[in-house]
Amino acid sequence: MAEVITMPRLSDTMEEGTVATWLKKVGDKVEEGDILAEIETDKATMEFESFYEGTLLHIGIAEGETANVDALLAIIGEKGEDISNLIGGDPSPVASTEKSTSDSSPAEETTTTELPKGVEVITMPRLSDTMEEGTVASWLKKEGDAIEEGDILAEIETDKATMEFESFYSGTLLKIGIAEGETAKVDALLAIVGPAGTDVSGVSAGVASKVVAEESPAKQITPEVEVKKATVEVSKSVSSTTTGERIFASPLAKKMAEDKGINLATVKGSGENGRIVKSDIENYQPLTSGAAAYMPVGEESFEEISNSQMRKTIAKRLGESKFAAPHYYLTIELDMDNAMASRAAINSAPDVKISYNDMIVKACAMALRKHPQVNSQWTDKVTKIAKHIHVGVAVAVDEGLLVPVLKFADQMTFSQIGANVKELAGKARNKKLTPDEMQGSTFTVSNLGMFGIKEFTSIINQPNSSILSVGAIIQKPVVKNGAIAVGNTMTVTLACDHRTVDGATGAKFLQTLRNYIENPVTMFV
Repeated sequence: MAEVITMPRLSDTMEEGTVATWLKKVGDKVEEGDILAEIETDKATMEFESFYEGTLLHIGIAEGETANVDALLAIIGEKGEDISNLIGGDPSPVASTEKSTSDSSPAEETTTTELPKGVEVITMPRLSDTMEEGTVASWLKKEGDAIEEGDILAEIETDKATMEFESFYSGTLLKIGIAEGETAKVDALLAIVGPAGTDVSGVSAGVASKVVAEESPAKQITPEVEVKKATVEVSKSVSSTTTGERIFASPLAKKMAEDKGINLATVKGSGENGRIVKSDIENYQPLTSGAAAYMPVGEESFEEISNSQMRKTIAKRLGESKFAAPHYYLTIELDMDNAMASRAAINSAPDVKISYNDMIVKACAMALRKHPQVNSQWTDKVTKIAKHIHVGVAVAVDEGLLVPVLKFADQMTFSQIGANVKELAGKARNKKLTPDEMQGSTFTVSNLGMFGIKEFTSIINQPNSSILSVGAIIQKPVVKNGAIAVGNTMTVTLACDHRTVDGATGAKFLQTLRNYIENPVTMFV
């Protein structure tokens, strides 16, 4: 008897999934435990194994397609078994595979089923849980190149990182649909791979016409000839020397060099294996300078820098947070004398070094345990109070701000917090953070004190209800025991969502935080 397999829920927040690749094809024998496909969820790309034995009779979601949880994914049964009643009366596995919805138009089905033999259409992949569009930072292959399964085709910039994208197919790169530096929506035509010499002009036109029909005129795909020309020009200017030798450079370095008009062949790379990195472009000194570089005093000019996917996402999320959540701010000044003495004592031990930020994170985590209303999230129907404490720590990177998360921070020691923050901050700056390491925060700490900022306010990192802004330690005259003395103070500001955290609740949280910071020994009790 045939078994219907639906799109599984592979994470707690997953609502839909994308089939990254099928590891079995229609007609293949399947054993229990065999990996059927790799499915991209809202958090990661995961292997999905079969719980049944039999023959793969039908694939309901093609590679690259996205469907809701519980949508028909596949059917496994006995070879030759009639499954027409399970797929809407259409017994043809090929035809049913190509249908994305039950009301697909005949034109759409014709476009999909008329692919020349061996030709595979590759679309812009969804490489992060929040990615809506991607930018091709660089192509590592050019049209006409032979492609093997597993080869890196391109470096694609998402809203979170620049990632390598590998081919799941072997053949020849017949067409590049998105030129270097161009941005396109997820599922837009990225490339076409197939047998050498295959005419794919009809395939390109079919995909383009479908996209154009769905988007406004302002977002229509660039004509094929112009895309091909732009790809060749950029490839020649930044990817090879005059002798054809490939230049290894980071995507950001390539973009900066292009913007500054720097020939990468004249730049010496300081990265691994001579790879050119951002600092090499920033510090680049030409051998000669001419009059063309001179700019008369008083001339007005602008340098246009394309917004990265990360910067676009930051702008979108902060705008949503600022205008959706009614912010208010509570500010207190902390006496840091005891904290400074305690830190010096702790750091005097061999192989131990903690920062003031580690102490702040620990104090916040412990204060959240006593004031759970601050550790909450607003939804239209309910207020969710988290029983776990995951503290996000804002980290500045070249292109914006990332917030790696310390899971169960209240259970960590100062040293554990310091080690984890150091590791995550390093990953953030190297764009190596995984989606899981940036998700799930219930509270956020943003520290600009290390830059000498005395006091500031932050925008809440939703869905959190609060964020703490930490300023620098300032030495100044203070009143102690009725007399003026030299003291060390730190200003912190708590931004709260008034829908979940009342003023008195936020004030009590800060009172507890003050007690922990001004008397660090209490954090060991």
